[in-house]
Amino acid sequence: MNWMGLLQQFGRSLMMPMIALPAAAILIRLGSFDWEALGWAQTGQMLTFAGMTVFIYLPYIFAVGVALGLTESAGIAGMSALVGYFVYDRVTQFFIPQGFQLGVTSGIVIGLMAALLYHRVKAVRFPEYIQFFGGPRSVLLFMSFASVLFSFIIVQAGPYVQAGLGELSSIVLGMGGFGAFLYGMFHRLLVPSGLHYILNNMVWFQTGSYERLDGTIVTGDLPRFFAGDPTAGVFMAGLYPTMMFALPAIAFAIIHEAREDLKPKVRATFLTAALSSFLTGVTEPIEFAFLFVAPYLFIVHAVLSGISMWITYELDIHHGFAFSAGAIDYVINGHLATNGWMLLPLGVIYGTVYYVLFRWAIRKFRIPTPGREEGSALDDWAGDIPYRAPLILEALGGKENIVQIEACITRLRLTLVNDRALDSAALRHLGAAGVITLGGGNVQVVFGTFSELIREEIMKVIRKDPRGVSFSSPVAGRMIPLEDVPDPVFAGKIVGNGVAFIPERGELAAPVGGKVMHVYPAMHALGIVTEDGLEVLLHIGIDSSQMPGNAFHAHVKENDIVKQGQLLVTFDIGKVRKHAKSLATPMIVTNPNRVKSWSFAPWGAVRKGQASVMSVTLKEDEQHVQRS
Repeated sequence: MNWMGLLQQFGRSLMMPMIALPAAAILIRLGSFDWEALGWAQTGQMLTFAGMTVFIYLPYIFAVGVALGLTESAGIAGMSALVGYFVYDRVTQFFIPQGFQLGVTSGIVIGLMAALLYHRVKAVRFPEYIQFFGGPRSVLLFMSFASVLFSFIIVQAGPYVQAGLGELSSIVLGMGGFGAFLYGMFHRLLVPSGLHYILNNMVWFQTGSYERLDGTIVTGDLPRFFAGDPTAGVFMAGLYPTMMFALPAIAFAIIHEAREDLKPKVRATFLTAALSSFLTGVTEPIEFAFLFVAPYLFIVHAVLSGISMWITYELDIHHGFAFSAGAIDYVINGHLATNGWMLLPLGVIYGTVYYVLFRWAIRKFRIPTPGREEGSALDDWAGDIPYRAPLILEALGGKENIVQIEACITRLRLTLVNDRALDSAALRHLGAAGVITLGGGNVQVVFGTFSELIREEIMKVIRKDPRGVSFSSPVAGRMIPLEDVPDPVFAGKIVGNGVAFIPERGELAAPVGGKVMHVYPAMHALGIVTEDGLEVLLHIGIDSSQMPGNAFHAHVKENDIVKQGQLLVTFDIGKVRKHAKSLATPMIVTNPNRVKSWSFAPWGAVRKGQASVMSVTLKEDEQHVQRS
């Protein structure tokens, strides 16, 4: 059993209910305005009441959210969790003295029960005369009885469980600033694995309790903050200096340390990432820019994040958020904060420290952050998502390799048949900030806030079931548009459509598998026909067929069967550079009438054999011909 994969999925499911909280925070903020001065006092009360209602019913929201998150959004699982929580809530409130509450914990348990039952009994079959209750409908039936059993257990042991959670909460709160430091440090350390949602849930929704004026009790640092508890916000305030100032400062350090020729592209990407972190608290695109190339620097970052939490605790700063510690939440929830203004000067100091530290470290240790080496910069490519989705799918190992694909705020969370079939380099070339392999086929690919859109486009490709052909790079060098080839025949796509490369080494490999149908006498070009009937021409250099001497050496002959990545031709790159018109090496599909759509990876540096630099989808009638 892969526990890391299960925890990853559980952490993602805990994130889903959080999406409801920003709306609640906005309603509470709107309700805090002086509506009475306008003669609309009831309006303000209604807005505040509406916002607080979300927090009151958080256990219900978590029950449904967890069930949906663990069952690929199966509606029957969500409904079963809702019914189960209704049963549990009414039974426990009736048979246990007033004041008993497990809060969000009970909602999470109910959601887990509903998800477990869904996976265990959704395919159950009854005799034909009662099969109406079989299949997925049986989940609702079994959940009703399971929630009664759970309620019975809680009636007997619930008060002891509540006392235990209360004791644990007291221990955490009793640690004071050191406890805040530990939370802040481990919060950042768990971000790469996506398990920080589990830690956040424990601290934000289980730590501390507060009784409102109407007698209801809320638990957790986050609900207590919005309920008006002046002691809440301890485990959220310290995140503001990190997300609003420190992470953007890292982005500026990366920009300023980039090579001059790559700086414009890096600036466009990381200014967007800095603004995203400042406004919304989404930090992964920046953190993943240095996580893998300098993990020790990430540990320093985690420690500094913990220190930020400790400092805000000692300064008696209390602030909270509904989504994340960005400027939007800072402004919206400022009316509930204590000493919230102090976060701004503290943030400026923190940002300065981070900027100086990271610029020094990047330069001193020659850290290859984006822009310091060709092809390492993230790419601003959001508008090309529909065109790159087939390439991303191929880099993930193809649709046959996908068991499950989900998305959270900044990353794709995947379960693959074989995680070794995944091409990390190709994914980074296609815009991924990082790839995390957790074992057992569980993988996370960080694409930033466009992850959900990418998932939708990939799912469209999978559902369409197109017959696609993916091309790898035949050379190491730089990929360029076909239109940039200094030859009117290739640039005008008279021969066919495709891409071209400027090679750095004298080796040409097969971009696809197939049969060699022609090797030109000078061995400067050859053709391959794939099993799908695509005819692919590879042409080394422009006007290179009449070169003096033996510049080319073919390693294959006509009618040979070649595999993708197999060496085809070696050549004297110096001689080609000197005598040919150009080193440009086109890769052309010479029968483009068989192609329905084309997808191209970003133009730029590629390595030999790099997957998914180009992908084509065959027309439906062509698919039928080939399959029949």
